[in-house]
Amino acid sequence: MGNFLAGKAVAVTGAGRGIGRAVALAAAAEGARVVVNDYGVATDGSAPSSEVADTVVKEIETAGGEAVAVADDVSTMAGGRRVVETALSAYGRLDGVVCVAGILRERMLFNMSEQEWDPVLATHLKGTFTVFRAAAAVMREQRSGTLIGFTSGNHQGSVSQANYSAAKGGIISLVRSAALGLHRYGVTANAVAPVARTRMSAGVPMELTEIGEPEDVAALVVYLLSDRARELPITGQVYTIAGPKIAVWAQPRELRAAYTEGTWTPERIADFLPGTVGVDPMPLLTQLTAMAKAARSNSRPNA
Repeated sequence: MGNFLAGKAVAVTGAGRGIGRAVALAAAAEGARVVVNDYGVATDGSAPSSEVADTVVKEIETAGGEAVAVADDVSTMAGGRRVVETALSAYGRLDGVVCVAGILRERMLFNMSEQEWDPVLATHLKGTFTVFRAAAAVMREQRSGTLIGFTSGNHQGSVSQANYSAAKGGIISLVRSAALGLHRYGVTANAVAPVARTRMSAGVPMELTEIGEPEDVAALVVYLLSDRARELPITGQVYTIAGPKIAVWAQPRELRAAYTEGTWTPERIADFLPGTVGVDPMPLLTQLTAMAKAARSNSRPNA
């Protein structure tokens, strides 16, 4: 057992499998007492079971750590509160929450139904909010704590996961809002965009050239939960970790601006915007365009 998180109480959602499980195990190995939350569903959110959370608790206890399972659905306010209340009941405090829980329901935007949109937003975005909401109240009183949300590079856009992309973009904004609102109370908030081999990444339609293991992600999360990160303080940041690579994302900012005398009109904008303000190309769209061009080229018969 290590001591990087000695004495801390940490709650992890989606902790029954994949990255969430790796985070729970790593936090416990570094001395944290862990609330293991997992609704125990399939990747599409079906067939809930508490078995996976119980199994991770047993793994932690077998290794000499301390953990408790809670199988509530964090897409509900009651479920989010239950995760926090379990930590307070079992350990008397809550020093960090890590919201990993998520599901996928892929569909092209023009075919996506409400039943494919709502559960994904509810699990990822609302599920982060419900836990953050309950934890923030406790941490404000403690004058300390760490909130960690999980986002994805897919927040930049996705061909067939508009629901997932929207949720992950929302989590970034939620994390940054939490960082701003809770800074005065000694609470930090950050987001992690992992690239690791999991049930979800197995279904990514594009090749992942940089990818690691869940344990790589867990190491970063443990650091962000630690006093070493809080003392700086690191807050309002989005980090990617992919095997040996770790990177920080830029904060949103204007690239270029232009001004006019008088009032803008559609005609004036049409004449002025392309050569001045211009555009900021979408890297994924550039990649997709190149792939489509290569595919057309390969499909042409030889002369």
